This record gives sequence, C-alpha cells and structure tokens, in this order.
Amino acid sequence: MDDVAETTNRIPLIAVVGPTASGKTALGIALAEALGSEIVSADSRQIYRAMEIGTAKPTPAERARIPHHLLDVVAPDEAFTLADYQRLATAAIADIHARGKLPLIVGGTGLYLRAVLDGLAIPSVAPDPAQRAAWEALAAREGPAALHALLAARDADAAAKIPPNNVRRVIRALEVVTATGQPFAAQQQRHPTPYHLLMLGLNTDRARLYQWADARVAAMLAAGLVAEVERLVARGYAWSLPALSSLGYAQIGAYLRGEMTLPAAVQRLQWDTHGFIRKQLIWFRPDTRIRWLDPAAPDVTAQALALARHHLIPFADD
Repeated sequence: MDDVAETTNRIPLIAVVGPTASGKTALGIALAEALGSEIVSADSRQIYRAMEIGTAKPTPAERARIPHHLLDVVAPDEAFTLADYQRLATAAIADIHARGKLPLIVGGTGLYLRAVLDGLAIPSVAPDPAQRAAWEALAAREGPAALHALLAARDADAAAKIPPNNVRRVIRALEVVTATGQPFAAQQQRHPTPYHLLMLGLNTDRARLYQWADARVAAMLAAGLVAEVERLVARGYAWSLPALSSLGYAQIGAYLRGEMTLPAAVQRLQWDTHGFIRKQLIWFRPDTRIRWLDPAAPDVTAQALALARHHLIPFADD
C-alpha cells in the first residue's frame, strides 16, 4: 500500500522517443487522443518560430486535434538554453497534470529529454554574445581543434565528451566553466523528479528508417522547404545562427549560396539525416527504461496504448 501511495503522489508521464522519421508525432497524437492528453515537444528545433517545414513541426491540423506545448517559443535569432527548456517543459507538465490531463513528452532531442526526465542540474548561465563571438572567431581563425584545446585546459572531462568539431557545444561548455568556475560535467548530475514515468521508444530496421527519412526529405522539398529558408534569410536571419545551421536549413543554405546544386544539397541532407539517426540511436540505446516498439508493426498504436494503460493503473481511481 505504501508503494501504491507513493506512486499515486507522483505525476504520471509518458515519453515517446526515438530517431527522426520514426513516427513519434503520429504515435504521440494517437495516444493523446485515446488518453485525454496534451503533448510537450522535446525537439530542439521546433522551439523556433517561422520554421515549420524543415523541423517537421506538427501541422496546424494536428495541433488543432491535440494541444501542443514548447512549439514556437522563440525567434530563430533568440537564445534558448537547455535550462530554459527544462524550466518551461517542467512547468508545462505540471500545468497539464494540474488540469486533470495526462502529459506526454514527445521528441528526439536526447539532452532535452534527459534534462526533464532525469532532473539534470543545469547551471543557469545566460549566453554571453561578446564572449561567444570571440570564441567563434578563434575557431574560424585557428580551427575547431584550437578551441577544443582551450576547453581541455579548463575542463578535461568535458573536452573528452564533446567532439572537437562540435563548436557550438564546445563554446557552451566554455561559457559555463568560465561563468561558474565549475566543471561542465555538473550538468550530468541528477535531481529526483516527481514523475511516474513510462518511456516508449520507436525503432525499426535501419534501412527502413533511412527510406522513411528520405521520403520525408522529399515531402519537405515538395512542401516548400527552399522557399521557407529563403523567407528566413530575407527576414535578416544569419546563416551562422544555430537555427539556420541545423539539419535541413544548412544543406538548403549551401544551395541558396551557390555552393552546390539542389540535387547535391538534397542528397547531402539525406546522408546527414541518416547520420543524425545513427547518433540518436546511440544516445538512446543505453537507456534501459525504454520499451522499444516497431513503428512498422500494424498494431504499434495498440501496443503502445496497452503499455500506457497498464502504466496508469495506479491512477485509475484518481
């Protein structure tokens, strides 16, 4: 009885995770409709306004069916940190629960998910534009390895975990270490969370995932991805922004700047998406909490719904 009481005092939460193009949005909406839920996005690009196609954001029709949170939070040139996401997502989950709804968190950004589900202790360090510009200039002048060496001198553990070519993450680690005087690894510490958590993961045959991803790229092009990127640049957003250097926007940007043909840019986008899928799967693989489902199975929604309903049994009389 004590265990049951402890469980029912927690917030029931279901996470739908997995690589890009695996069907997370569709499954999340199906579960939300069946369970009376609202969805909290865990996607680091869907936070940006005016970026609909390249981020595979839920459509207006999908958002009309189910309320979504943490979409369209900031403009493409506004800073948004992991701590910002953690704060807003945690508040959204609490609000959904307080209104008698079941919160679902849906997405493939592993660090966003960990920040919420594992209660990461994240230093609340605001971005320093001037210092960032100096570090970016160093990387451009002397190469990413020089910037990475600077991090290694200040925080060897962080440098060991961040690839030298990931300049954005290296700069963020330097920013945190400089501002706090503490190792960046402090972000890996966990605090207890109030959640009774079920994690559902979607994964299927790798070749099938790549095929789905390629089809999604083709659909994005047909929906007007090139025009979307052109509009963003016409509004004054710089190519160097994290938003415009992300998957889809970077490759189309190379085409618009005349650096490659459109077919070459599309092929590069497909290949880079395959690489991104591999990285996501590597990230999620060690998490033994995830109940993996095959999105190619005709009854995948029924399987997910059965697991969700079993997870919610302790709350049935609430």
